[in-house]
Amino acid sequence: MAETNFVDYVKIFCRSGKGGRGSAHFRREKYVPKGGPDGGDGGDGGSVILRGNRNYWTLLHLRYQRHIFAEHGEGGSGGQRFGKKGEHKIIEVPCGTVAYDAETGEYLCDITEDGEEVVLLKGGRGGLGNVHFKSSTNQAPRYAQPGEPFEEKWIILELKMLADVGLVGFPNAGKSTLLSVVSAAKPKIADYPFTTLVPNLGIVSYRDGKSFVMADIPGIIEGASEGKGLGIRFLRHIERNSILLFIIPADSSDIKNEYSILLNELREYNPELLDKTHLLAISKSDMLDDELISEISKDLPKVPYIFISSVTGKGVSQLKDMLWRELNSDEYVPKSVTRKGLVHRKLDVSALELDSKEDELPTSDDDYDETTSTI
Repeated sequence: MAETNFVDYVKIFCRSGKGGRGSAHFRREKYVPKGGPDGGDGGDGGSVILRGNRNYWTLLHLRYQRHIFAEHGEGGSGGQRFGKKGEHKIIEVPCGTVAYDAETGEYLCDITEDGEEVVLLKGGRGGLGNVHFKSSTNQAPRYAQPGEPFEEKWIILELKMLADVGLVGFPNAGKSTLLSVVSAAKPKIADYPFTTLVPNLGIVSYRDGKSFVMADIPGIIEGASEGKGLGIRFLRHIERNSILLFIIPADSSDIKNEYSILLNELREYNPELLDKTHLLAISKSDMLDDELISEISKDLPKVPYIFISSVTGKGVSQLKDMLWRELNSDEYVPKSVTRKGLVHRKLDVSALELDSKEDELPTSDDDYDETTSTI
């Protein structure tokens, strides 16, 4: 898939269906005097539902389908005939999608499993027909319930990739090269900064048929939290990761300082990222001898580290062993930062760059083309 097709954020307008009106009908047949009330109930309105689908990995299919409307319920009729229920509108999204209220930024729901469904907006209930209101003292009720109204809301959908290990580093640190070596992923690799413009996922094979998922995000630079470089918009993709693997090249002038800069940018984005397990891989170390490795090791951050070379394969197997041990160790994976224990913060909608055309709504049902909402 082309890089330009990666969409991890979209804003859509959703509306559920309103409930159908109950019927206030009376039975009218020849030879049946005073037939009495026989109005049927209205049908329930359709709901707007989010459903996880493992076959999607971006929100591209929702970029040009901004208005998602469920079907209204039909009204009841005589003979106690119920109105037809409105059809639900199901929005297929990748696993790892989070929904927020676009106006308040409040967290709404989180889709993490394939086939998981969450009702975003519930359809209105259909009204009761007058047959429900007859009694010994009210044998001819001439009224029925109206259907409940629909719900409507602007929704922001954000994709946060589900991965076990997230790669963090400066541009050209060797993250994409490492991912291409340990998995079948084919990220773009070149000798200029910001080669990686979108996140990449790779499945890393381990011994005995075991595997884990690794995520590579675009490089971070100092000041990213203030919008420099590509900013920190892609850091959402490592919020779910159990382990953060920092990649710093061996030819860096100050490895410890670079690690501190990266750590500070993570802190500015979300302090909870500091509670995750941190590992350090010194990349591009194929030209180092044992004496240089020993000298560099004296001034490294106090985190587990390993020297690797993606070109020669040096240390790559040991790195996979280290990652596997950490992924299966409760000591290094706090329960509070696992996928199920993820704490969702309120979204700062004022800081988001939104398309001015997103707020354009159809003025009536007649202006709305039903075919545009097909998911």
